[in-house]
Amino acid sequence: MEENQTNKIHFIKMTGAGNDFVLIDNRSVNYSFDWTKLAPKICDRRFGVGADGLIILGRSDKADFKMDYFNSDGSFGGMCGNGGRCSALFFMDIVNSNSVKFEALDFIYAAEAIADNKIKLKMKKPNSLRLNVEITLMNEKVIAHFIDTGAPNTVLFLDELPNIIKSEINENGIKRIGSLIRHHDKFAPEGTNVNFIEVIDAYNIIIRTYERGVEAETYACGTGAIASSVIASIVKNIDDIVNVKTRSGETLTVRFDKEGVNIKNVELVGSAKEIFEGDYYIR
Repeated sequence: MEENQTNKIHFIKMTGAGNDFVLIDNRSVNYSFDWTKLAPKICDRRFGVGADGLIILGRSDKADFKMDYFNSDGSFGGMCGNGGRCSALFFMDIVNSNSVKFEALDFIYAAEAIADNKIKLKMKKPNSLRLNVEITLMNEKVIAHFIDTGAPNTVLFLDELPNIIKSEINENGIKRIGSLIRHHDKFAPEGTNVNFIEVIDAYNIIIRTYERGVEAETYACGTGAIASSVIASIVKNIDDIVNVKTRSGETLTVRFDKEGVNIKNVELVGSAKEIFEGDYYIR
């Protein structure tokens, strides 16, 4: 790009249960920007549009469209459950349909609009389950559980944490502890999202998530909600239909089939909304 040249990108601001995104429909305009460099700028909450991540919709030979997701720091984010629902809603509104299939990371996802203005997204089968991973934080031993639900996720039960770590979270939030776990050697080199959960009963949990790539707590995380529901079902024997109350106050519902530790037919249900649209100028 030549110095002083101005480029204009049309975008749509969307949110899925409080997890917010800048969506760019690149299926026909064919923007050729370096998205890894653009994402931190356009997602900046002071000097850009502001978002947890950047979604790029492209053409696909296998489905209705292809979704690429970039974290707000510019890193490639893997699959994003809330972003997937937002992308599905955007496309369904354009083509006036209540269902869609899209490609992400060489997998075909299916989504449909259901009652109460919610989107149901069928997710990839989780893998790489590791239970009872022992790590040391603040000179204390902590038990964590890992699973990949489209993105790597670690789950910790708040009531099982040492008192010194509970106090840190109560006083200062999850950022410090989340960052330590996100960068821990046990989860290198990819890193991990970090989910702190509280089991309310057999059908309900509360979640707080530190997301890699955002490097902060987000209001919701789709893959984190799935990971937390699955781990709570395996470890605490809760139900296979789980209501996950997120930091935004909205609830995501996770459904799956379970045979021992084998999890399949995962669905993520929650809100998706278009907030506004506009043009972003690159100078």
